[in-house]
Amino acid sequence: VLLRERQDSIEILTINRPEARNAINGAVSRGIGGALDELEQDDDCWVVILTGAGDKAFSAGMDLKAFAAGEIADIAGASGGFGGIARRNFPKPIIAALNGSALAGGCEIMLSCDLVVAVEEAKIAITEVRRGLIAGAGGLIRLPRRLPQAIALELALTGEPIDAQRALALGLINRVVPAGRLMDEALALAEVIAGNAPLAVRTTKRVMKEAMEVDEDA
Repeated sequence: VLLRERQDSIEILTINRPEARNAINGAVSRGIGGALDELEQDDDCWVVILTGAGDKAFSAGMDLKAFAAGEIADIAGASGGFGGIARRNFPKPIIAALNGSALAGGCEIMLSCDLVVAVEEAKIAITEVRRGLIAGAGGLIRLPRRLPQAIALELALTGEPIDAQRALALGLINRVVPAGRLMDEALALAEVIAGNAPLAVRTTKRVMKEAMEVDEDA
């Protein structure tokens, strides 16, 4: 359910459940969580790209059939939390390469990444309220940090999707590309980052993340 590929110092992780729109079950959460545990300690890995298989969805969120079958402990309780990433403080840059829509928990996984490259057809939505749920994997915390509050509230309270171009205009994602260029563009971005000193990149990421929580003097 998770494919791994290494290109120089860049690790590519692919959620491989296209028949289920790359929905997150226990095996996916454990797979991503285990991979990121390894990569955190791997000095030869400088950047991670996370994507999905197929051309329909990056991830449609939690696999509700798996949830109903009792897999919630594995889905949400894997190392790193939901999807193996939602509760993780990963030191290296992670680029989400949206091969399709990022919905509900898939959007929350996207928000757990640092940078986002998306295909033109991608839709982004935090849809939990439409199912009588709340987004419990950090999306309600991360979304208003990336967007103006009124926009974040609109997305979270309506559950309606936005397309990739609007997400780009809002600053939610970094680049929008034709589907055939997705991985080329994600790898090009990763290679620019990997061309810099890795310890400087990790420290820069840490300081910028911490800056959201402290005042300028601190």
